[in-house]
Amino acid sequence: MVDLSAEMAELWDSLGAAPRGRARAIEFIAARDGEGTSTVAREFAFAAATRHGRRVWLIDLDLMGQSQAALIGAEAARYGELGQPASATPDGSMFFTVRPPLRRPDGRPWPDARYISAHSVGGAQLWVTRFRSEAVRGRQAVHVTQGGEYWRALKRHADLVVIDAPSASRSQAGLTVAPGVDQVVMVVAADEGDPGAPAQLRDVLLDAGAHLAGLFVNRVQVQAPQFLRGAIP
Repeated sequence: MVDLSAEMAELWDSLGAAPRGRARAIEFIAARDGEGTSTVAREFAFAAATRHGRRVWLIDLDLMGQSQAALIGAEAARYGELGQPASATPDGSMFFTVRPPLRRPDGRPWPDARYISAHSVGGAQLWVTRFRSEAVRGRQAVHVTQGGEYWRALKRHADLVVIDAPSASRSQAGLTVAPGVDQVVMVVAADEGDPGAPAQLRDVLLDAGAHLAGLFVNRVQVQAPQFLRGAIP
């Protein structure tokens, strides 16, 4: 188990806590796999719910990987028990589409929202999503979509939406979503030897119109992480 309580308190303060009643969607992303993005996103969501009393949704954007719900479920003693599946959309909007769509017996397309569920974590403050990859059939493919409709809808029912994006080297999902959220935090491992990949990701995010809040240097294996305001110099 990784306890990043102190680091998450620092990150919370560095991002600037939004006033109650003003929700935000914050995406965490790294240039490459292995930077610790999922751990940072999960611990930030957990701290926001338990320490700061926010209603938090943790969205696992790695739709075919889906590690967040599994990892939280495996550490129920710490995070709390996973609740029964519930709808992950308040109004039917969704941040992805499955194509070609399945057809129901009446000929209507199977809604994209039916492929994903939300689970409470130890109560009503924290929720985590799980994409039902086992429901994808044959030639179907999943595409993350642009626009902020889903994030706007979800923010009407939550104080904070935390988005755990797969690395940019493996998927375009995080880059697609980034312009539609309030803040993007880049995660870089402390032992990252090549600054080129993070710098390239920074430029791509800024060119896409994303609000890059800063860089989280993940020193979990060495010393406490630090959060540096602004983009990578």
